[in-house]
Amino acid sequence: MAKQKVAMLTAGGLAPCLSSAVGGLIERYSDIAPEIELIAYRSGYQGLLLGDRIEINQDMREKAHLLHRYGGSPIGNSRVKLTNAADCVKRGLVKDGENPLKVAADRLAADGVTILHTIGGDDTNTTAADLAAYLGAHSYNLTVVGLPKTVDNDVVPIKQSLGAWTAAEVGAHFFDHVSNEQSAAPRTLVIHEVMGRHCGWLTAATARAYIQDTKNNEYVEGFMMNTQMKNIDGLYLPEMAFDLDAEAARLRAIMDRCGFVTLFVSEGAGLDTIVAEREAAGETVKRDAFGHVKIDTINVGNWFQKHFAALLGAERSMVQKSGYYARSAPANYEDLRLIQSMVDLGVESALNGVSGVTGHDEDQNGKLRTIEFPRIKGGKHFDLSAGWFKDVMDFIGQPYRSA
Repeated sequence: MAKQKVAMLTAGGLAPCLSSAVGGLIERYSDIAPEIELIAYRSGYQGLLLGDRIEINQDMREKAHLLHRYGGSPIGNSRVKLTNAADCVKRGLVKDGENPLKVAADRLAADGVTILHTIGGDDTNTTAADLAAYLGAHSYNLTVVGLPKTVDNDVVPIKQSLGAWTAAEVGAHFFDHVSNEQSAAPRTLVIHEVMGRHCGWLTAATARAYIQDTKNNEYVEGFMMNTQMKNIDGLYLPEMAFDLDAEAARLRAIMDRCGFVTLFVSEGAGLDTIVAEREAAGETVKRDAFGHVKIDTINVGNWFQKHFAALLGAERSMVQKSGYYARSAPANYEDLRLIQSMVDLGVESALNGVSGVTGHDEDQNGKLRTIEFPRIKGGKHFDLSAGWFKDVMDFIGQPYRSA
């Protein structure tokens, strides 16, 4: 058997699994194939293009278990699309006229890499698929195995992506503190903006975790620290349609009765409407290398704040975003178990020469397997018919329908 050499990279946005996944890969290879050389490309595909790599030495192997305690990525991230040559040239990652896929392939060949692990979301792993296809077409033998990371939980056909459970739990803890801002001034509107460009799963799951965390609290009724203080009065997802005036009337009644209103809003809720408004006004909406609208320039929460604050007669309003706080957390117990199972399968698949993305395949009854790259897509929508989501909406007392 030819000598094996393993490389790994993390890419895209952060999620509460990257550090643990890197640590898990190092541990697993050290356990079952300690003779295999391990390297990591720094800052994702950027490091691959630039040849910026980390040699994983014996000390790193022995301390890899410590990575399970941390959030972020121990090897750095970036957003680079290898099929977008113009963007790669603009960023100084390749020279004008060079094909980034060829530059990446040549680097892997020069480094002697036979197995590449990509830890990221749909963009990371579809880019990995492009790279694997290019390498195969040019007779370079490389096995590419991806691990699915995204707090949005929106990768097709993967049932549960790494880091999403933790992000929901941590986002709920974040808002448990923020909710106390309702006592800072009369007629206060607090909006909790949660990550989720196309998929409302994280917002819904964060709301569920928040309800579970607070529903059994013991309060002193008569003061403001009561059950209403911890309520959610409205929840808005990209998959949901709502009538602004009707919702404003419903929420105005709550504001008049209680003196405050709490909303959970996905960062992608109403995104198409807001982008259309801005483009109709002549504004150029910024997009990233993958063609996605740069969500941080849109400020969906601010749109909800502007419209609802006026309609509810709020004297004070604010938008609080849990995204960066939640996505930078270390993995919780549920995610650690999920990471371990996917890492173990990923290493097994890699050593057997099977490329793809590990995950529970929704098209095969949720079986954990290495899913073929061509089937990996982003933009999976949250299923509003999920029983637990109906329970959340019933708890809130809010009518809803699909967009």
